[in-house]
Amino acid sequence: MIAVTDVEKSSTWYCVVLGATSGHGGPEYEQLLVDDAMILQLHKLELGHHHGTIGDPGQPLGNGVALWFEVDDLHAAADRATTIDATVQTTIHHNPNADHHELWLRDPDGYLVVLASSSGQDLAVE
Repeated sequence: MIAVTDVEKSSTWYCVVLGATSGHGGPEYEQLLVDDAMILQLHKLELGHHHGTIGDPGQPLGNGVALWFEVDDLHAAADRATTIDATVQTTIHHNPNADHHELWLRDPDGYLVVLASSSGQDLAVE
């Protein structure tokens, strides 16, 4: 679960980039699903509900956090990211430590989002 400033905007962004679907919807809380499995929850930053706020509204969001997702088709995910003008921090490249390819993006709140191919997958870098 991450705290976001605009749940619906972030939901749309993640649904497009990850090929996910909304499992809840609304301006305060969202569950994002891929193949009926919940992969991420979004929570409105300023709302406490029954548990208090998820983050401190006075601090920058995403500092020191990398959200990492393995995707079936990294090039297709990159193409989807371009349709919403996602901010690309690092283009598709090979990570020799993990032996996979990665694309590094920034979501609407500045969270670092890493999309990765399967480990050892031979992927031509375009």
